[in-house]
Amino acid sequence: MNAEETYEFDRQGYIVIKDMLDGAQIQSLAAAIDALEEHALAHVARPPRKVSAWGAEYHANAEKGYHVQGAKAEGQTLIIEDFWNADPAFDVLVNHAPTMEYIHAIVKSRPTINNSEIRIRYRGNASGSHGGSRAANQKYRYSFGESGIDCMMVRMVYFVRDCSNEEGAFCVVPGTHKSNVPCPYGSNPDEEPGMVGLEVKAGDAILFTEHLRHGGFTNRSDTVRKTLHVGYGPHWMMSQNIATMDEPQHITDETIARFDEEQCNLFRAWPAR
Repeated sequence: MNAEETYEFDRQGYIVIKDMLDGAQIQSLAAAIDALEEHALAHVARPPRKVSAWGAEYHANAEKGYHVQGAKAEGQTLIIEDFWNADPAFDVLVNHAPTMEYIHAIVKSRPTINNSEIRIRYRGNASGSHGGSRAANQKYRYSFGESGIDCMMVRMVYFVRDCSNEEGAFCVVPGTHKSNVPCPYGSNPDEEPGMVGLEVKAGDAILFTEHLRHGGFTNRSDTVRKTLHVGYGPHWMMSQNIATMDEPQHITDETIARFDEEQCNLFRAWPAR
């Protein structure tokens, strides 16, 4: 993270990183997302079921090792968690060198992956505004000390297709990661004062602190919006996926067997080997 990026991340709570993925990676990941969407839609209503600590009900897929909730319909979204287990095509993002340079700069404790989700948002769907208010959200707190920026949880969102505001762009209220007062405006991102859409191109990524007020504008197009989310935080933090909240990360033996030691350590809460 260079000096300009560090300044902007501290000032705004996010940065947009251009060309984070190359053409081959975009193509491979886009194909894997499409295939997993098809599989998940065919199984989302089936048993076995898992009820999250947050109350959401998921299908737990034994064959491919993912959790999924949602539907393909007007105003709906499909959320696929633990996608690592489903397809080796996603392995490129585990210890992805450009990503880890950013993560090590802002997570001072040994970082591990604690969140992995694919968000597929159909026409009419919006992601409600959330985040902000340091007093109410200590779990994902943002701080700055002698060693610089030190975040509890951050997220990298990768884009495999262009995304405009009309297509439901990721949106933020810059600077709210330093707010001490709860937001008084509700959770509609299209109506919240100060909310800014971040339009991106395929291959770009957005890095942000979970303490930042953020959401997703309503997708008013016929384009299905598909994004890959990977969250990081200190190694002792458990899963931040909704299906497995505060449990160990759901990573199968078959998936771990594909990884080298550094990749495995990104899923280990205990000290790295």
